[in-house]
Amino acid sequence: MSADIKGAAAALRQAYATGVACQPLRDDLLPAGDLTAAYAVQQAQVSDWLAEGRRLVGAKVGLTSRAVQEAFGVFQPDFGVLFADMAVPDGAEIDPRTLMQPRVEAEVAFVLGRDLPYDQVTVADVVRATDHLLPAIEIVDSRIANWDISIVDTVADNASSGRYVLGTSPRRLGEVDLRLCGAVLEQGGEPVSVGAGAACLGNPLHAVAWLAGTLAANGRPLRAGDTVLSGALGPMVAVTPGAAYEARISGLGSVRACFSKGGS
Repeated sequence: MSADIKGAAAALRQAYATGVACQPLRDDLLPAGDLTAAYAVQQAQVSDWLAEGRRLVGAKVGLTSRAVQEAFGVFQPDFGVLFADMAVPDGAEIDPRTLMQPRVEAEVAFVLGRDLPYDQVTVADVVRATDHLLPAIEIVDSRIANWDISIVDTVADNASSGRYVLGTSPRRLGEVDLRLCGAVLEQGGEPVSVGAGAACLGNPLHAVAWLAGTLAANGRPLRAGDTVLSGALGPMVAVTPGAAYEARISGLGSVRACFSKGGS
């Protein structure tokens, strides 16, 4: 089977336009496990979005949990891009009807103060390049019906991106133990997901180093000012309309994502 890059990109664009999720891309449009084809679909969409005037502001890492990697049968993370119009202010109300199948997860966001243009990026490089950290909630979403995704489907679909919310109290990297920092995601004051920095490739710094080197090798290096979502610290949680979610990350503080009931 040959990859139908245009067909897969068109299916995803149709899903965005109509709000109706498409069927899985694997097998029918993209060969199973063909990451090169999947990233080509992602890039085709990114090029279209940039041409439409959307502003690129960073990138996100996905599949940072070893358990999730094993479930997908892969042994490396994946990545997607962040646009300015994906950012939601802390505590602002989000209409769930603007998304398809939203889920939330707690993450550490890195805001860079220096470029990372190297194909081989070390943790020390990331430490030097990081201006500050923020607590974050990523609102992941899928244009694939019923979240029936493989690695090919999620990569093509911009790593299942949706929206993201950043906290407003920056912390310096030296103030936080990123490996041991605990994270609790609460709904209505009750924990619905717990985790720690070690769940993200052993340390969120490792995830950012992987991302920076991978993007630079593909001619799209991270730049000063970019925001990087480094990967989930605990299991993602399906969004309930009308609910509010608060992520508390030790050493970083908290951030909230609030959803309206979505009625007409």
